[in-house]
Amino acid sequence: MTEIENNSKKVDSSDIIMTLCQSVASVITSATSQETRYAPLVQKITKTLLTPDIGTFVMFTGSFSGMVVINFPKETAMELYTSYLRNMGIPECEMAKNYTQDEVSNTLGELMNQIIGNFTRQISEELHIRIDQSQPKMLVLPREVQISISVNLDNPKYGKVTFHTEGGNVFYVELAMDDTSFTALRDFESHSTLSPDDILEQYTQEN
Repeated sequence: MTEIENNSKKVDSSDIIMTLCQSVASVITSATSQETRYAPLVQKITKTLLTPDIGTFVMFTGSFSGMVVINFPKETAMELYTSYLRNMGIPECEMAKNYTQDEVSNTLGELMNQIIGNFTRQISEELHIRIDQSQPKMLVLPREVQISISVNLDNPKYGKVTFHTEGGNVFYVELAMDDTSFTALRDFESHSTLSPDDILEQYTQEN
């Protein structure tokens, strides 16, 4: 599990978006058994957008608030969908053939739910705070449509990161959040709780 370094005594929005990127890459790589990596640069943006072909978003609240948007071109959506189901042993004949089918957007919504769950768990454990998430929302969008989506934040900060799949496709992660920072008042250790995946991996190694 990736940890936010607390020996610097300060964690800001740049550290938080890094944790989000690591959660996205880790969850999708694990779910699909296909490597997913992110670009080394964060693009500064002024608003979050749902863009074609499938846009997904989740809002979170608690010690700080924000929203994560992930936009998938249709080629990427189908690659991740088929890789995810293939990794679970689902035969190709039972898979959806078109990105507009509900099964595809539902699968991406499930991946989004896992990503944000991983992200909020890590942030909560490392910083001793509380973050709650909403249910993911998904929209299949025509090529000519973009939807501006906003959340009520004080002094918001926005960032966009490009991700690359093993199949050579891309998708885009956008984060809008309070421009906040956390400064340690005293030395502390992060909480450590095992996720179901951690428990299963530990059991497999022991047996």
